[in-house]
Amino acid sequence: MRLSLSALAASLLVGSSLALAGPASPASADSTRDRLAEMSERQGRTSSVVESPRIAQLSSNPTQTGISGCFMKTAPIFVTSGVDSLRVWNVSDPAQPRLVGTLLNALFENEAMNCGERTTSRGTQRFALIGVDLVQAAPDDIEHVNAGGNELIVVDVTKPSAPTILSRTPGSTSTHTVACVEERSCRYAYSAGGRDDFSVFDLRNLRKPVEVDARPKQAGVQPFASPTGGHKWNFDAAGIGTHTGFGGASMWDASSPARPQLITTTGKAGAGEDPRFPGYNDFILHNSFRPNATAFKPGKRPSIANGNVLLVTEEDYEQTDCALAGSFQTWWVKRLDGTPSAIVPLDKVELADLGTFPLPRGAFCSSHWFDYRPGGLVAAGFYGGGTQVLDVRDPRDIKPYAHSIWGLSEVWDAMWVPVYTSGKQTGARTNVLYSIDLVRGLDVYAVDVPGDGRGAVPPASRGSERTVGQRVAGGVVPLGVVGAAMAAALALRRRRRPAPGA
Repeated sequence: MRLSLSALAASLLVGSSLALAGPASPASADSTRDRLAEMSERQGRTSSVVESPRIAQLSSNPTQTGISGCFMKTAPIFVTSGVDSLRVWNVSDPAQPRLVGTLLNALFENEAMNCGERTTSRGTQRFALIGVDLVQAAPDDIEHVNAGGNELIVVDVTKPSAPTILSRTPGSTSTHTVACVEERSCRYAYSAGGRDDFSVFDLRNLRKPVEVDARPKQAGVQPFASPTGGHKWNFDAAGIGTHTGFGGASMWDASSPARPQLITTTGKAGAGEDPRFPGYNDFILHNSFRPNATAFKPGKRPSIANGNVLLVTEEDYEQTDCALAGSFQTWWVKRLDGTPSAIVPLDKVELADLGTFPLPRGAFCSSHWFDYRPGGLVAAGFYGGGTQVLDVRDPRDIKPYAHSIWGLSEVWDAMWVPVYTSGKQTGARTNVLYSIDLVRGLDVYAVDVPGDGRGAVPPASRGSERTVGQRVAGGVVPLGVVGAAMAAALALRRRRRPAPGA
């Protein structure tokens, strides 16, 4: 059944109406409204912040209920997705992102925005892939409202000021997330999939993308099997894809993207079934990255420099104990020759282990998206636990490095801004960090990274100086405005989570 735009808008506005209605009759302890009230009472207004010495907020960019984002490879363009819109930012000055285009787009959830590019006779075509998880509707594409999910949408952002829905196609598996195999020449993309499968999309014709049939001789479109499926694909510099999900993580040879081949997995430890490694997967392994992947050689000691360390977040968003709610992890990739279960645990830290969050229990404090900066720092969103910067230079001993935690806040993503030269990414990262927040929108920070001698100030002093009062004022977001999207997001996430053993 299709959902009308008005019905969808009404569901997103329910939080706002609750916030503006004043006192109401008591609700159950599990209701979304009670949870938001408890968070507000416990953590204070969104303008209060706990910030460590190695990080400094540069600006706040409210109004979008932010979920995810991605950077283009050949232009200083940043694309963000939220419950209410898709937004395009010019980040030529990383300290001061400038909003240049907006596509109104009521959406849940597109949890992982993915950027893609294509070289054409007319120049570089740039686009974003949107995975529709449950619902989607855009005012300029009203005939294509989605109320069931399992759909890939291609949004053209070649003209940043005018993002436009270019095409869409259904999938046979969950499109909770969708990822290009090769962002610079995005011709194939993989879906999150279910507990034991995923879809491969052929994007060679961007106006008519199609799902690849894993078994052409069988009637219908068949998905591909995965032993760890269910959440996110990440592709490294060596062309290997890692599929994280309910069963842990598996690594695949994606050199022939329409026919990926399984290499190895995280075995019982990744599935949460190895008593020697408790707590490494209480719900899902969420996403991953393998730095310096092209330097990999089997048998080497685990080291970021050796390309044999897999960085992973584990999510358990309904756990309220911050010592158990979802960790950041390191894994040793021992071999890539087809040996089973060749990825083994090294270390993990929960939010409570970092010593930076004031509440040991009763908080929304799971780890979520993260981004690696060459040199050994990871920026990670921990929902209500804020933006955490971790030191992974010793993968056997993850350490806290810096943090910023706002009162009423929900950080879903944290990303280092790339260094662009002549409009193209160099592979380096600035010391500027973007945090995408469901409540606050987009926060911009500078981090005092090791060895650059700059401190927590933006590159080339291009950021504006702001007083403490200006920073606090800039951080205030009307809770009635964001309450709608936050309530809807939390409610829909509860609906999406499968029952244990399902």
